[in-house]
Amino acid sequence: MYRIENIKIRKDLNKKELIEFICKKYKINIKSILSWSIFKKSIDARDKNDVFYNYTIDIDSNKKIRNAKFIEEQRIEFINLCNNHNDVKPVIVGAGPAGIFCALTLVRNGIKPIIIEQGSKVEERIKDVQKFRETGKLNTKSNVQFGEGGAGTFSDGKLTSGVNNVYAKKVIQEFYNFGAPEEILYTSKPHIGTDKLIQIIKNMREEIIKLGGKFLFNEKVIDFIIEDGTIAEIITDKQSIGTNTVVLAIGHSARDTFYKLYEKNIEMKRKNFSVGVRIEHLQSMINKAQYGTKTKLKLPPAEYKLAYHGEDGRSCYTFCMCPGGEVIASSSEEGTVVTNGMSFFARNGVNANSAVLVNITPEDVGEGNNPLKGIEFQKNLEELAFNLGGGNYYAPIQRVEDFINNNKSTFIGEVKPTYIPGVTLSNLNDILPGFVSKTLKEGIIYFDKKISGFANPDAILTGVETRSSSPVTIVRDENLQSNIKGIYPCGEGAGFAGGITSAGADGIKCAITICKQNRK
Repeated sequence: MYRIENIKIRKDLNKKELIEFICKKYKINIKSILSWSIFKKSIDARDKNDVFYNYTIDIDSNKKIRNAKFIEEQRIEFINLCNNHNDVKPVIVGAGPAGIFCALTLVRNGIKPIIIEQGSKVEERIKDVQKFRETGKLNTKSNVQFGEGGAGTFSDGKLTSGVNNVYAKKVIQEFYNFGAPEEILYTSKPHIGTDKLIQIIKNMREEIIKLGGKFLFNEKVIDFIIEDGTIAEIITDKQSIGTNTVVLAIGHSARDTFYKLYEKNIEMKRKNFSVGVRIEHLQSMINKAQYGTKTKLKLPPAEYKLAYHGEDGRSCYTFCMCPGGEVIASSSEEGTVVTNGMSFFARNGVNANSAVLVNITPEDVGEGNNPLKGIEFQKNLEELAFNLGGGNYYAPIQRVEDFINNNKSTFIGEVKPTYIPGVTLSNLNDILPGFVSKTLKEGIIYFDKKISGFANPDAILTGVETRSSSPVTIVRDENLQSNIKGIYPCGEGAGFAGGITSAGADGIKCAITICKQNRK
């Protein structure tokens, strides 16, 4: 396989036109090509007067290709990993990306897991989320945080990740296999969108069931029975299930489960997390700032990723940027307001939004060794936001100019908030810790130097964003097990992932470990 890198394309081409262009440019006989694929496609907009696509192409040819490097694809086996199926009867707690990819890998190796999910299957979960948005009536077991597909289902469906290994590549390939657009295989910032992700998750569930897996929806794990340091049984609100293998793919919002695990002396520790707000701008402004006004390419809605490091050691950064998206109500507990961002695949909304977050250290959440102090810190902020919003899950909002000047907003300017059920003009400085407000202000002003208009007076801040990551790590050893034998902490909630792709990759990794540990 030959790889050609840094192919600059300054016009929109379909795949047929692209390979013809490459063959002409690199003097390749098109008849010598056995197969080819786009390995990577990105947009280079550093020079606003010369915006272009940058391609990397892989070509399998029966002739040597000049100016190309020969590569060997990294491979790993994902099937035929074990043959001792009778002795392992795994229960997977949680049907988010970690749980689903763990289950998929297990069933393909002949191990038939039970997947327990306190929320609804994805097609029912949509109704629960919509009902909350329309009426303010929250289903605490099935919402944006809980239910099949996990919290990432109601986001932008981003597949970008700091993890770059065969497991992450497998996650993206599987999403494509189950119905995602081909472009996720090669775009530098792949995304699926909430609308497409819903059907893909359903397709994956049906495959797992066909191969022998079993889903228990609307069923909550409430206890763990441990005997001689080994997991022996799972207790749900409906039944007890004997098992010697439990995968804890619980997600970052399963607070009741964290408390139960702590009660059962399963080792956990505090970790860094972040809190902040959602910021909304006009997408047209972001496009202009990122692409300029001269390009004639049909470019997708522009994105950004920004970071600021203050002199006091605090950091502020943007996270989960949703082009053409909306700010979505993401509460999972009564009397709290939580925000997140969501986009459909087309990303065709008027506004862009992103989390703007400040790092929180274990020392910030209180003295002592209680690993759950971070959860209490998050929940306190969410309750304050609920009260500031006036109840009924209305979110407190503020114009950027007013936030920086510490004034309560009294009007909405050119940027209209997208949060539903509703919003209340407020002063977010009243509820955010002082160091968070200070760092957010410094960060927003700094980001304006990178993206002109970021600190637009009419940009809207919506509070609060608290669920970007888990404040807890469930400790695991080199065999991926906790201090209780047979329990495998997995994914984002356990502290080993940070998004859809890395969570799915960790699910695969746990499944492979379970398979290998159960070989005869």
